[in-house]
Order: sequence, then structure tokens, then C-alpha cells
Amino acid sequence: MTAYHQYKVCIEACLRCAAICNHCASACAHNENSNMRADCVQLNMECAAICYATAELMSLGSLHIKEISKLCAIMCDECADECGKHDDEHCRETAECCRKCADECEVV
Repeated sequence: MTAYHQYKVCIEACLRCAAICNHCASACAHNENSNMRADCVQLNMECAAICYATAELMSLGSLHIKEISKLCAIMCDECADECGKHDDEHCRETAECCRKCADECEVV
């Protein structure tokens, strides 16, 4: 089975994105205006969850790689759009990382 090696770049992008999204969710939750960041926190947590799931299913060689990759790309783009609304360094970094992950997931 070569699934891991076939999808290695996407798996790595998903794992990196999940870690960055978790960081961003935590940073936004601790922001002094955290009540105004509820959407950002929620989307970051959801993005991290789908990225972890995508990486795991890819490494397992799931029959549903195409479908989960497409969903992951959609959710990463949504998270990037939300983070792009904020001027914090962590939000800018997350938006960039989410876009890269979405790009990798779209070509699977």
C-alpha cells in the first residue's frame, strides 16, 4: 500500500494546518476581544479537526480520500477567509497556511 507516500505532501500540509489552526483558536480565545472572535475560534477548531481526519484517512489509504480532501479544502478556505479579516500575526499565518493546505487538498 502506497497511500502514505502518494499523499505525503498533502498529509504534511494537513498536519501543519491543524497545528497552526489550534494555535490560532487558542490565541483568539485569549484575545481581549475574544467575544468578537467566536467565528474565528470555531472555524479554526473545525479546520483543525478536518485536517487531522484528512491526514489520518490518507495515511490509512481510505476509499474516501477524494471526498474528504474536497471537504478539507472547502473548510480550509472558509477558515482562511475568516482569519483574513483579522490583523493579528497568528491569523495572517493561519490564513496563509490554510490556503496552502486547501491547494494541496484540491489536487488529490
